[in-house]
Amino acid sequence: MSAEPDGPEDRLRRFVTIWSRAVFPVTSTSSTRPEFEERLLPLARLLSEALRARSFDADAGRAAGAALVEAHCTAPEALSRTLDCVDAYLVLYCGEDGDREDLRARSARLQHAMAAGFAQALRERTLAEQEAIARAALEAQGVVAQALHATEARFRAVFEGAAIGIGIADLEGNVLQVNGALRRMFGLSEQALRGRSVKEWVHPDDAPQTWRLYDELVSGEREHYHLEKAFYRPDGTVLWTNLTVSLLRDADGDPQYQLALMEDTTERRLLNLRLRYEATHDALTGLPNRAFFFERLEKALGAGEGRRFGLCYLDLDGFKTVNDSLGHAAGDRLLVEVADRLQACATASGEMVARLGGDEFVALTTGPDTERTVDELAARIMNALLAPISVDGRELTVRGSIGIVEGPAGERSAAEVLRSADITMYRAKSAGGNRFELADPEADARAITRHGLTTALPTALDRGEFFIEYQPLVHLGDGSVRGAEALVRWLHPQHGVLSPDRFIPLAEHTGLIVPLGRWVLEQSVRQAREWRDRHGGEALGPLRINVNLSPCQLTHPGLVQDTVEILERTGMAPDALCLEVTESALIGADDDLLKPLRRLAEMGVDIALDDFGTGYSNLANLRRLPVSVLKLDRSFTQSMQRFPADPVDLKIVEGIVSLAHSLDLAVTVEGVETGAQAEQLRILGCDTAQGWYYARPGPPERLHELALVDATG
Repeated sequence: MSAEPDGPEDRLRRFVTIWSRAVFPVTSTSSTRPEFEERLLPLARLLSEALRARSFDADAGRAAGAALVEAHCTAPEALSRTLDCVDAYLVLYCGEDGDREDLRARSARLQHAMAAGFAQALRERTLAEQEAIARAALEAQGVVAQALHATEARFRAVFEGAAIGIGIADLEGNVLQVNGALRRMFGLSEQALRGRSVKEWVHPDDAPQTWRLYDELVSGEREHYHLEKAFYRPDGTVLWTNLTVSLLRDADGDPQYQLALMEDTTERRLLNLRLRYEATHDALTGLPNRAFFFERLEKALGAGEGRRFGLCYLDLDGFKTVNDSLGHAAGDRLLVEVADRLQACATASGEMVARLGGDEFVALTTGPDTERTVDELAARIMNALLAPISVDGRELTVRGSIGIVEGPAGERSAAEVLRSADITMYRAKSAGGNRFELADPEADARAITRHGLTTALPTALDRGEFFIEYQPLVHLGDGSVRGAEALVRWLHPQHGVLSPDRFIPLAEHTGLIVPLGRWVLEQSVRQAREWRDRHGGEALGPLRINVNLSPCQLTHPGLVQDTVEILERTGMAPDALCLEVTESALIGADDDLLKPLRRLAEMGVDIALDDFGTGYSNLANLRRLPVSVLKLDRSFTQSMQRFPADPVDLKIVEGIVSLAHSLDLAVTVEGVETGAQAEQLRILGCDTAQGWYYARPGPPERLHELALVDATG
C-alpha cells in the first residue's frame, strides 16, 4: 500500500488525478489526459479553498461546474462521475484537520452548487445553439428560390441532427413537424405527435404565466418566450424541459408558425432534488437538519402580523451513557427510533420536527393559537418517549428535557429564539430532567449574564480585576480584633463589583477556582504579613487570616505544597493561617480527602469547619475531622437579634459550644448584627464573632485602624 501524500499540494494533486481518471474517458476533447488533468487542477484548488473557508461561498462550486462545460465535459456521465469523486474524495484529501461533519455538509453543498453551475452553463450553451438553429430555420424559410434545394437540405440536416427537441406548429397550435430528438423525449412516433394540439399539453405544475405567454406569441404580441415546463409522457411519467418558443413570420412580416426548442432536464432536475434533499436532511434519521430548520424558522418568524410560533427544543437525558456503555451504533439506532416517534408527533399543518445534531431535536409549530398547540406538542413528545426502546435486545428507557419558546412572529431573530430555547432546555435539565419548561426572559438574561461571566473569568485574573476585602474576627471576651476573613470580590468592567456568590460557582465549574484560590491565599497571607510588620511584631497580638477553600481546592493535589510555599515566601508562621472548609464539603469525606487537611493541621495551620449546622452531619464525625474551629452558621443566632431570644436556639447554641469546647474546638459565630446578640453569644461561651455589628468587609486599612483602636483602648 502506498503512503499518503505528504503536503496539502500533494493531496490536492492526488484528488485531481482521481478526478481526471474518472471523467476523461467520457469527455470530448483533443487534449491528452495529463493536459486535461492540469486543466482540472485550478478547479480542484477552488473547491478545496471553498471547503475550508471561514464562511461558505457557493460561487466556487458554481464556477467549477461551469468550467466543466467549458472543458467540453458536457456528457451527463461527466457530471455524475465528478459529483461522485467530490463526494468520496474531496473531504478525504482536502479537508485537512477540519470538523468532519461540517466538512461533509459543505461538500454536499458544493456538489449542489457544481450541479447548478454545470446546468446553468449547459443551458446557456444550449440556448446559444437554439438561437443559431432558430436563425438557420428562419433563413431556410426566407431564402430565394435559386437556393431552395440547398437550403432545404441544410435545414433538414440541422433539424434532424440536433441534440435538442424541435417542433413546428401553426398558429392554431397544430403540430406540423417534429425531429427525432423530440420523438425520443416523448417516446412517441412522428404520426402520434403530428396533428396533436399544443394546447393539450397542460400540466398541473405549469407556471402561472405559461399560457399567457403562449397567447401573446401566437397573436404576434411577442417574438419568443423561455420557461421551464413539464409534460406527461404516454406512460404517465413526467418530462421536464427547458422550453423556448419563437414566432416565425413570413416575408411580409405576418405571423405564420411557432417554433419550439426543448431541452430534456429531467435527470438534472432529479439530481438537483437529490442534492437539495441531502443538503437539508439528516443522513441518520432522515429528519430536516439544522440548515433546513433555520430556513423554516426564519420564514415563520417573518410571517405577517397576527401570526405566532411555538418551538420545543428537546435534549435526551443521559444519552451519553448509552453511547459510552453500548457503543455509538446502539446510540444511532436509539436516535432513529426517537426521530420516528417525534415525527409522528408533528403531523398537523404548520408543524415540523428536525434534528440539530447529536441528541438534540426541535419541533416547530405555527399558526394563530400556538400558546395552546405548543404545550400540546410538548406533551405529545413527552408521552411518545414513555415507552421503552429496544436496542440490541435491551429495553432502554428514554427521557428528555424540553425548553419551550412561544410568541408573536417578527419580534426576535431565529438565533435569539433558538438560544432562548436552549437556555430553557438546560433549565429543565437542571431541575431534574424528564420535563418541559417555558422560556422566561428574566431567566434567559441571567443565563446570558452567567455565560458572559464564565467567558470573562479566565482572563479576569490576568487583568487584575479581582480584589480582596477583609472582615474582622473579634474576641467576644475582651472585644479585641484577633484576625480577619478574606473575602474575594470581582471588579467587572461592565457589571461593577460582584460578590463571591456571583462568580465562585462559575469558577468551580470551569476549574478556575484553583488558580483563583491560590491567588487569594497568597494575597491574604501577604496582607497578614504587612499587618504584622505595621503593628510592630506582636505589640498588638497575633492577627490570623482566615481563607475559604472550595471543595475543588480540597481535591487538588497541589493544595499542601502551594500553602507551604506561600507561607515560606511570606515568612509567616502556619498558625497565622486558618483555612475555612464548609461542613457540606466534608460530609462523608474519606481518608484520602482528609489527608491534605490533616497534613496542614499537623504543620500548625488551623482548619475551621464553616457553616456548621447546615450540612446535617453526624456530630460524632467531629472526632475524626482535623478541625480546630467551628464556625456556627448564622441561622442559629438570628433569633438572638430579638428580645427575648428563642429558647430553643439558645439551647442548641449552648449545646454546640459545650460539645466543641469538650473537643478542644474554638467556636466562631457569623452574622452578628446587634450588641444584644453579641452579649448573648458571649454568655453562651462563644469565642469569636464577625458581622456588621463590628464592621462590614472592607479594605485592609480599615482592619489596621480597628486593631489600633482596640490596642489603644
